[in-house]
Amino acid sequence: MEINPTRWSTEKLLAEASNIRNRTFGTLITYSPKAFFPFTMLCRDSCGYCTFAKAPARLQRAYMTTAEVSDLARTAREYGAIEALFTLGERPEERYPRAKAELAALGFESTVEYLSIAAARAIKEGLLPHINAGTLSTEELARLRPVSASMGIMVESINDTLVCHRLAPDKAPNRRLQTLRDAGSLGIAMTTGLLIGIGDTEDDRVRGLDEIRKIAENYGNIQEVIIQNFVPKPATQMAHVPPPSRETYLRSIALARLLLPETVNLQAPPNLSEDPSELLGAGINDLGGISRVTPDHVNPEKPWPAIDDLTTTLERRGFALVPRLPIYPAYLQEPARWIDDGLLPTLNYQRDQLGYAREHLWFSGEPSILPRRVFPGRPTGTTSPGWLQELQDELDAGHEAPVELLTMAGSAKGFDVMGVIELADDLRRRTVGDTVTYVANRNINYTNICTFKCRFCAFSKGPLSLNLRGNPYLLSLEEILAKVGDAQEHGATEVCLQGGIHPTFDGEYYLNVARAIHTHFPNIHLHGFSALEVFTGAQRLGVELRDYLRALKDAGLKSLPGTAAEILYDPVRATLCPDKLTTAEWLEVHRTAHEVGLRSNVTIMFGSIEEIGAVIEHLDVTRTLGRQTHGFTEFVPLPFVHMATPIYRLGKARRGPTLREAVLVHALGRIAYHGVIDNIQVSWVKLGVQGAAFLLGCGANDLGGTLMEESISHAAGATHGTSLTPEEFEAVAHAAGRTLVQRTTFYEPVPTRMQTSRDIGQVQQVSR
Repeated sequence: MEINPTRWSTEKLLAEASNIRNRTFGTLITYSPKAFFPFTMLCRDSCGYCTFAKAPARLQRAYMTTAEVSDLARTAREYGAIEALFTLGERPEERYPRAKAELAALGFESTVEYLSIAAARAIKEGLLPHINAGTLSTEELARLRPVSASMGIMVESINDTLVCHRLAPDKAPNRRLQTLRDAGSLGIAMTTGLLIGIGDTEDDRVRGLDEIRKIAENYGNIQEVIIQNFVPKPATQMAHVPPPSRETYLRSIALARLLLPETVNLQAPPNLSEDPSELLGAGINDLGGISRVTPDHVNPEKPWPAIDDLTTTLERRGFALVPRLPIYPAYLQEPARWIDDGLLPTLNYQRDQLGYAREHLWFSGEPSILPRRVFPGRPTGTTSPGWLQELQDELDAGHEAPVELLTMAGSAKGFDVMGVIELADDLRRRTVGDTVTYVANRNINYTNICTFKCRFCAFSKGPLSLNLRGNPYLLSLEEILAKVGDAQEHGATEVCLQGGIHPTFDGEYYLNVARAIHTHFPNIHLHGFSALEVFTGAQRLGVELRDYLRALKDAGLKSLPGTAAEILYDPVRATLCPDKLTTAEWLEVHRTAHEVGLRSNVTIMFGSIEEIGAVIEHLDVTRTLGRQTHGFTEFVPLPFVHMATPIYRLGKARRGPTLREAVLVHALGRIAYHGVIDNIQVSWVKLGVQGAAFLLGCGANDLGGTLMEESISHAAGATHGTSLTPEEFEAVAHAAGRTLVQRTTFYEPVPTRMQTSRDIGQVQQVSR
């Protein structure tokens, strides 16, 4: 027997709707940081409740100018807006000669034609348009698709006999439903919804929701449904019509949650309710667009709630408020279907790894002040998600963390982030205690000339490189030895050598460098040559990889850095570094190195184009190798520094990882490698000292090296400095509430007589 929820009590409706929301969306409530662009307030329709539409005599101009659009977009960006909500009356040029004349003077025949130009201006300023242009033809939808992250049209009501729509031909339900269908055929993500209390009945709402459901199931383009309550306004036909009762409105929201596909996002405007938090009890998971810079021009008498106040209110109810884009994350999983290529650079600029908006104005490689409260803690009395407890149980039982649970942890948002952090830091405390380690070393990037064409790299210079920063160089062997000598004189125990793959190098180059350093400085630990350098050296000499690694070891090499790994997931590597090592080749270099007695570490470059699945794959394949060989000393997450890299400048990569991603990759390393790799390092060059101190509380225990100089991150735009003294490291550890200890490359204690002094910070100047 078919269940009819309209016969249910309101209490039962709300309870079931909340259960569905909790099961599908958890504790996350989203909103879109937006600015409202009232593109034109002229409209050929006259609705009985509307104060947005104006007569021409009440307007200075019929349309916003493109200059006004650009100015508002720039101001909105300063206030953190991401969405440009273009709202306008329908086809005013067909009713008002003034609108037609103004369009003609601008060189356009229609509102839609001009709107496409105005929306492009907003995109140029870094915003993502969401366009509400009413009923549109297939041709008009196609014109707006390249400048729309998403679009919207409210059905309002399926009842075509409502008095309020008597003079509004564009509000005919069938016309609006057809626009939704046509948008689905064109691959446009749409927002739609119902307006409650304009003469409609509950039966009308159920029928309207059923029509929306059919479109959602047939076309997949209904990303969200708004259930909006009618608010009577003075000087309108419906000024004295009472708004819907609270029960009617909440029942309507709950019915939408029950009758629509569960994955459709359900929204209710927070500024139209006295208590926005009560909307949660009806099953919503979204609060729509909220602006810090513009009023709600449709309901100007109803101000937007303050984000901080709304966040506090929701958290008291056990929900975390997170920002989103005007297009929802699920649609970004299929960009070719839903997104015009021209919008991808702006989307990449604004999005995080999961397809939400960036939550903090924090970027790897540049000074960024951490927010006062980085991640919300779970409110007292609320429970952690089952997957987090299951992950804890697996680790407590001595098992490795399953891939599916690591993926859930890597996708954590809201309260769940703190849960992952706490789990990782507890493992850190149990594994290595409360000391923070560092190594006194010097980084020597001996050449930036490279035959490979990695699209994420701003360091290498070659015939086809963009040469964005610096000039091509190649250090002589004498210059390299001088740098090693300076390092040893000032207390370094290690030198790290890495560079581009110079076209004149054969495998003898690396052997000669290693021999020379070991001969002149036998007490210096030589940590050098990426898997790419080793692999290429063996190839160019025509020798077996194992024999070449043995030769390097005999020449004085002690360990390999984990660089050239980037993301060990070949579909991503095909874009980032198509002519570089494959995943299997990187793993084989390190497997063979471990077998001949060399040790190495694992790195990962994250925050460019990869999804969370690629990160987990990287952790899993290196974890498997580490468990087999026991040769990895540490895990070093390297946040992508985006500024000057070719792939970012072409609009094909994100602005590096978000702070949430940086935290979770370090925490995931601690969790995934538990029992395999004990040490998790933070890159102060990429994170800065404040970021490094914060990450020490997220499962990390090592600050890496003093470096004395650094070229690769700074070529990409990093500005965090090129050297830290032991005293500065100590301040970082102190900020994290921990004790600093100097170590060797292999995490052994350094004798007091070899420990570094503050002089090490002067090596950078001495060597230049």
